[in-house]
Amino acid sequence: MRRGLLLGLLLAMRLTRAAAEDESREDAWWTGPMLAPSPAVLPPGHALIEPYLFDEVSNASFDASGSRHSGPYEHTLGSQTYMLFGLTDDITAGLIPRFAYNEPAGGPNSSAPAVGDVTLQAGFGITQYSDGSRMPALSLIVQETLPTGRYDALARASDGLGAGAYTSALALYSQDYFWLPNGRILRLRLDLTYAVSSSVRLHDLSVYGTANGFSGHARPGDSFTADWAAEYSLTRNWVLALDVVYQGNGDTAVEGVQAGTAVMPPTLVAPPPGAYASHSGSSHSVAFAPAVEYNFSSAVGLLLGVRIIQIGRNTQGSVTPALALNMVL
Repeated sequence: MRRGLLLGLLLAMRLTRAAAEDESREDAWWTGPMLAPSPAVLPPGHALIEPYLFDEVSNASFDASGSRHSGPYEHTLGSQTYMLFGLTDDITAGLIPRFAYNEPAGGPNSSAPAVGDVTLQAGFGITQYSDGSRMPALSLIVQETLPTGRYDALARASDGLGAGAYTSALALYSQDYFWLPNGRILRLRLDLTYAVSSSVRLHDLSVYGTANGFSGHARPGDSFTADWAAEYSLTRNWVLALDVVYQGNGDTAVEGVQAGTAVMPPTLVAPPPGAYASHSGSSHSVAFAPAVEYNFSSAVGLLLGVRIIQIGRNTQGSVTPALALNMVL
């Protein structure tokens, strides 16, 4: 039923498009939704700088059957910044650095804010949107995430801010415009991403749940993400946005040897010495991220939004308010 309603809405917007085709896209300024990146290729010599500040508040977990279990509140205060540069008419490249600070329940906070994993990105423009065209903008995105954040040999579990893996991702980003009967513009994006991670060598206390005295490795599962986003232009400056994101993750396996008697936090049970193996099981989540944009100009905009994850399996429930500043230079 939901798919039918969505298809009907898209068809209706397509049918109304011709009636308002003379409405200029210059009448609307955009910051972009909270989660779905743009497929647009930057002109050579221009840059996109978009820093995000967020507070991920975890307050529940979902078991293997999808049942929700309330838990204590935990916080991850963090930032990530898109730093992209137009290299040619068809290629945009850059990086996404991350920083974070953990405030877990039942354990000490991170010793200090620290760098997380850094992502390198290159985008290749396939098509560009033009008024009157039925072809959306399309870009192929290649990403490589580097294990720059700490993940094992930790003095405290909250100091773990990275995954320890080299993660390669291939994505297809798309964007289209629709003119509504009232003359305002609806901008839609659909981003699809598949990621594969390398094996990770582990020692002692780690983000994978291992304890001091452990030696072995972890094999993170593959992941798939689909992000559908819509932006409605209320006025030239104000925009309402919404992301709906599905993410599925494969099983993560941890294998190795646990030596001696592990010292664990009071909330966790120390594993016995000997061979050790664990499996996370596959997981998935559905996130909703409503946001409000205010655009000072066509090149500078501010976004205030919140990502809500309260549907999932083998995952954490969370509410993450975020603030972002989008600047095209």
